[in-house]
Amino acid sequence: MKKRVAYRLRVSLGQKVVLEGFSPSTSQSRLREHLPLSSPYKRSGFLLTSSRHSGMDHQKIESCTDVLQCHKDLTSKILECLDDPADLVRASAVAYSWHQLVIENELAKKACLNMYPQLSNIVSIDKMNDATTSSEFNNTSELEILKRDHKVYVILLLALNKSNLSPMDCIETAVWVSSTDNYPRESVVNTLEPSDRLNRRFSYWSSEGQSDPYIPETLMYKLSDGIWLVTEIDIQPFEAFFQSGKPTYSAKSVRFRINYPKSPQDVAMQLRRRPHLKPADDMFEWTYTSPEFPMTQENRLQPFKLPEPVLCMGGYLQIELLGRVQRQEMDGLFYICVDHVRVLGRPLYPAFDVVIIAPRGKLLLKYNPMAFSSVLKSVSIDEITHMR
Repeated sequence: MKKRVAYRLRVSLGQKVVLEGFSPSTSQSRLREHLPLSSPYKRSGFLLTSSRHSGMDHQKIESCTDVLQCHKDLTSKILECLDDPADLVRASAVAYSWHQLVIENELAKKACLNMYPQLSNIVSIDKMNDATTSSEFNNTSELEILKRDHKVYVILLLALNKSNLSPMDCIETAVWVSSTDNYPRESVVNTLEPSDRLNRRFSYWSSEGQSDPYIPETLMYKLSDGIWLVTEIDIQPFEAFFQSGKPTYSAKSVRFRINYPKSPQDVAMQLRRRPHLKPADDMFEWTYTSPEFPMTQENRLQPFKLPEPVLCMGGYLQIELLGRVQRQEMDGLFYICVDHVRVLGRPLYPAFDVVIIAPRGKLLLKYNPMAFSSVLKSVSIDEITHMR
């Protein structure tokens, strides 16, 4: 028989707040930060535990949570500090009052925004292929909308933090490059091909030659539509087998920037009409800039693992190749050549998708409840049960 696990906030007679049954990663110091200086809880200190109690009297749990009804703001601030998204689900299952508190204070949404600030541009949530009429939606109570949003954000949070779906390449196409030496033979499109040979010809991109080794180059790629968690970007410099000494034309270092367009139609139109002109930075919402990674002068697929997974929403990747290391013998100029580029990410589609609302660049989050299982298949049954 499975033991009953209780999760609760308890106010003891000694005026200590006890957080029991939640993840031990929840920081005691973070909880203290959110209490007013005059709070008796702060003056007396915290006792943070992750105890699990079997045979807990449910009536006692209800009585101790009722004590906190006069401290809703305090309880809400403490719950906002929970680090594990599954703990929010467990907290809402403790008692009806806690369930209401978690939903009405949009704690699942706040947890999402704390971990992934890019989601702050979401202005509305919509169900995919929803046949609900506008009049039916207008008759929906505010509490019902909050309940729906709570469930959507909880599942989104679990998918973002718990899913172990296998990463896949999420580049859709190459769209722009700062220079090309011999177009189209050395086009940036060649970097999408994993092999260094295509139809018995070498397949790679080459920059124009420069006498200054510090002049950078930039490659720009369109990422696949939908929501992705990008974890790694791989680049393989090109080794010129046909030149004396077989030199490898790598960069000294590389940096990555990720964005999404404020108006996808405007960006796509400019790239079609003026393919050699880089779209202006103010046409995008820039959501991420990586640290600078050193590259090695080797003909191999070099992995650059991002410090934290990066949330991408059908946007663009900009690769900045910084510094040149190889001079071409025949003209004495420095070049950068790339054989292959790959972007590894975990998809949240078809469970979640985003629609960009032009021209402000705001986002409409769309969800498909019939596909939730696809992104939750690596989440534990215990967490899904608590969510329901």
